[in-house]
Amino acid sequence: MKLLPLALCATALSVPALAQQAAPAPTAPPKLLVVISVDQFSADLFAEYRRHFTGGFARLQDGAVFPSGYQSHAATETCPGHSTITTGARPARTGIIANDWVDLKTAREDKTVYCAEDENVPGSTSSKYTVSDKHLLVPTLGERMKAWNPASRVVSVAGKDRAAVMMGGHKVDELWWWDAGAYRTYAGRPTPPVVAQVNALVGARYAAPAAAVAVPPQCAARDRAVAIGAGKSVGTGHFERDGNNARLYRASPQFDAATLALAAGLIREMKLGQGAAPDIISIGASATDYVGHTYGTEGAEMCGQLLSLDRDLGDFFAVLDRSGVDYAVALTADHGGTDLPERHREDAVPGAVRTTADLNAKTIGTAIAAKLGLKGQLLRGGNFGDIWVDPTLTAAQRKTVIAEGVKAFAAHPQVQAVFTAEQIAATPLSKAPPETWSLLERARASYNPLRSGAFVVALKPRITPIVDPTKGYVATHGSFWDYDRRVPMLFWRKGMVGFEQPLSVETVDIAPTLAGLIGLPLKPGDVDGRCLDLVAGPASSCPN
Repeated sequence: MKLLPLALCATALSVPALAQQAAPAPTAPPKLLVVISVDQFSADLFAEYRRHFTGGFARLQDGAVFPSGYQSHAATETCPGHSTITTGARPARTGIIANDWVDLKTAREDKTVYCAEDENVPGSTSSKYTVSDKHLLVPTLGERMKAWNPASRVVSVAGKDRAAVMMGGHKVDELWWWDAGAYRTYAGRPTPPVVAQVNALVGARYAAPAAAVAVPPQCAARDRAVAIGAGKSVGTGHFERDGNNARLYRASPQFDAATLALAAGLIREMKLGQGAAPDIISIGASATDYVGHTYGTEGAEMCGQLLSLDRDLGDFFAVLDRSGVDYAVALTADHGGTDLPERHREDAVPGAVRTTADLNAKTIGTAIAAKLGLKGQLLRGGNFGDIWVDPTLTAAQRKTVIAEGVKAFAAHPQVQAVFTAEQIAATPLSKAPPETWSLLERARASYNPLRSGAFVVALKPRITPIVDPTKGYVATHGSFWDYDRRVPMLFWRKGMVGFEQPLSVETVDIAPTLAGLIGLPLKPGDVDGRCLDLVAGPASSCPN
């Protein structure tokens, strides 16, 4: 499964070797913060595979391990989740309520707004857009570091543009994401030599076909076909693909290997962690999410992906070790995920099913329009999450349509609950442990009055909102439930004494925890999270 990084480590990543010696316990603040998000790396996957890890994940398990971290909000998607990691704020404050939302008042024909786009660019659509940070309403840790000490450098690299933008923020020195065969940045910004070098290597591998790879012994029991209909199956994919296939390249270990290679190259070329002020690099490892969507979370594909990522992370940390930089790592995920229902049903979960074709905003809105004698598309959205109502309706019509919409969704046998915007807004933000939150409190943490819908739909547990798995994705995330909310949070620094804390914490705790490590002051109310003490003993890494 070593598909890419060896060649890159011999070129873009090489650094002089340093003598290895025992690490003393750290006393001074770290010079480089490394924040890694493994997209769709649920707490369930971490628990399932942690005994098999021998590389980077194994190293992190020698640090501070929080196996029950929470993306505590209801909108467990990529963009909202990434917006919490370095801001310390929940989506209600970041404004990133979903990957996409509906703005029915926008002048453009496409009423869907992508979380990391500038919809005011002429000709832009939610699928063909100009990447922008304009929708993130709060500063990231990197921005706070720059305000505190302008000499700090902020770098963000990810497989997805939204991951890079939401973790990097508004003031970055370098920000790169992968698209159409190469890593790209904002228009008009120069390309450093190391990026050009990595792009040349990655581009060649992307353009070439990839042969099937051997299934690791640890994955052999998972190497079985699961039928999904129309003569198709998943579960025996060994990452073979034809050349220039973006969909399958993203859903392969090659993708994360390239992103880590680029991150390591930028650390070297920019001499991150070697200046007078602390620096930060955020890394979005996106392949696990694409593997989960394309093949599910419990097959040989996911097994091979995680074992490969473990080795790639080990190589990445080894490069940082050889640089001599004093760095601290925080690793988490933007959300969890669940397996495809067909395999769930084979593996003792008979209640796992897909949504029925009638469960969606357009179908239900059409029925309401016929009932009330109204015209137009009354409801917009999907089959769960935020649902928006036609703004051209009168106040009386709007009230009636919302009531009918809530009634129709709530009556569907696959729906757990429906909450109106008024109900959600009236609910205080919870201060209790996240696993104890009610569904309404989870919805409140995702609610922003500028962008959220007229009501929110929560599906029942183990309902997958993909009607037909033969046309693309077979599994997904985004629910109110803990398999999507719960993620690992791992902190590591050379010389620290490790410990494990099984009780719940939140991803919004990461930014204040790292701020505490470097001594960056935060005022009360700056963030939603709290500083986690990473010192095993009576001393504390958090401010008094």
